[in-house]
Amino acid sequence: MGGSKRNIGGLAARRRRRMWIGFGLTLVLVLGIGAAGLIVVKPWTPEFRHGGLTIAEPPAPVRPFPQVAPAPASAPAPSPAGIAAALAPVIANPDLGAFAGMVTDADSGTTLWSGDAARPMIPSSTAKILTTAAALLALPSDHRVSTKVVAGATPNELVLVGGGDPTLTAQPDGKGYYPNGPRLSDLVTQIRSSGRAVDTIIVDTSAYTGPTMAQGWFAIDVPEGSIAPIDPVMIDGGRLDPLVEYSPRTETPALDAGRRLATELGLDPGRVRIGNAASGAVEVAKVSSAPLRDRLRDMMVHSDNVLAETVGREIALATGNEPSFTGAVAAISATLGNAGFDLSGMDMHDSSGLSVDDRVPAQMLATILATAARPVGDALRTPTDTKARPADDRLAAMLAPLLDDLPVAGATGSLTSRYVTQNRGGAGWVRAKTGTLSVASTLVGYVLDRDGRVLTFALMSNDRPPEVSRPALDAIAGTLRNCGCS
Repeated sequence: MGGSKRNIGGLAARRRRRMWIGFGLTLVLVLGIGAAGLIVVKPWTPEFRHGGLTIAEPPAPVRPFPQVAPAPASAPAPSPAGIAAALAPVIANPDLGAFAGMVTDADSGTTLWSGDAARPMIPSSTAKILTTAAALLALPSDHRVSTKVVAGATPNELVLVGGGDPTLTAQPDGKGYYPNGPRLSDLVTQIRSSGRAVDTIIVDTSAYTGPTMAQGWFAIDVPEGSIAPIDPVMIDGGRLDPLVEYSPRTETPALDAGRRLATELGLDPGRVRIGNAASGAVEVAKVSSAPLRDRLRDMMVHSDNVLAETVGREIALATGNEPSFTGAVAAISATLGNAGFDLSGMDMHDSSGLSVDDRVPAQMLATILATAARPVGDALRTPTDTKARPADDRLAAMLAPLLDDLPVAGATGSLTSRYVTQNRGGAGWVRAKTGTLSVASTLVGYVLDRDGRVLTFALMSNDRPPEVSRPALDAIAGTLRNCGCS
């Protein structure tokens, strides 16, 4: 950083020297020309100040008219033979390793291509599609979770009660990692307004049960920034650097939240410990998360594992299951099964897909995407009018928001850096949830083909490093975009 400043300073000095040299030469020229009676510029004119250049008039304003056109109803239907022929070269790529996939015509629901689609595969973060689908089916879109402070057992004691929100921020400007996350400063303000004397903070984590790390997770994932131990209260998802996506995480997120609250109140953070609030304790302060729809979008676009695990527990509580890894998986499975999805081959140990022990077949993911993309006529695709629709339409309408939560190729979230230097034909057209582990890469989403037809796909590669398998997966989705396969 110091070297950069010295270079900038040197450049500025050189610019100043050139300015004086230039000024001297210009003055000599002007005097010389003046002596001959041929002065063409004056020191007070814009031309003099800009080296003799004139300033052009600004261009006329242009009004943009952005729009998203729907896929045409008259688009020709792709054929299984056409899709198979187009995909043959790219699915034969050895960089895919153990590969399974499925492609569906969203309009008709026809399976256009399938390869080993019933085989259970490591889903990595495409498992978040299961969590999102279950959340859309089990919870209202404006559902929020709260973090409270209640009176403790002694007069000078307060209890920070976690309710399952990892998006609380302690940033001075209130702008933490998660957009619209609640602010710790609001809790502090409410506590001070209560007039209560306090010297001790207790942190109640009893909203969650069971272990804080799932089967198939690795301890290294915490300092490497992929996950934090799952506590029901965290600050910025447990990030040590609150604004960095893959910042190292704390090993004790709930305790750290209590310590930060104590610090903001001017208390000794050493007087913070884990404990339980008394039943019926008086509420002193409360803040709430952003609505579920916003948290699902952030979870999907940025593939946030902590958000996925906490949303999984929201689903568990809403469906009568225990708020743990086991309970969340049971709740997600039951919700999807009750909606009619085939759960054969599904074996999950978390809600995020971080576990290397997770298994999901491609056909399950493909079916959920195809259902979300299913046309429901001219009716508005919102969950508000689902009771008046046939069962299939209701399900499609409830899952449709999932499509808007997917990253855009070459533009947003976990697809920002993909389709940029390779497979550029899919940039802006492919929308998909990514999944990346050291042993698995997956891509599940949809694309508009060259004929204007919406195709959904689930592509799963195991047993190859992601730097090898991801471009191979991108090529398949890019091929679907550029396919006129009718």
